[in-house]
Amino acid sequence: MIEIYCGNLHDTGDSLCIDCTHLSEYAEQRLIHCPFGGNKPTCAQCEVHCYSKDMRAQIRTVMKYAGPRMLLRHPIMTVRHYINEAMPREK
Repeated sequence: MIEIYCGNLHDTGDSLCIDCTHLSEYAEQRLIHCPFGGNKPTCAQCEVHCYSKDMRAQIRTVMKYAGPRMLLRHPIMTVRHYINEAMPREK
């Protein structure tokens, strides 16, 4: 999603700008240290909000922009994401 966002709005082509690289690395670190591991729910359903407030705002902006555009670029991944989001989370 960050690649779609940065490529379209920051006109960086195949690479990410410095700010988007930082956001991508931050997000990857959060995923690596996620207590749910491979069973991680979508962020909207997650009980643990592991992003700092400012980074959460940035990633929301990215998701709001790139989410609808994901359907064209990665249709299967997008459908899986929306299915996972719609399913109730096991506790």
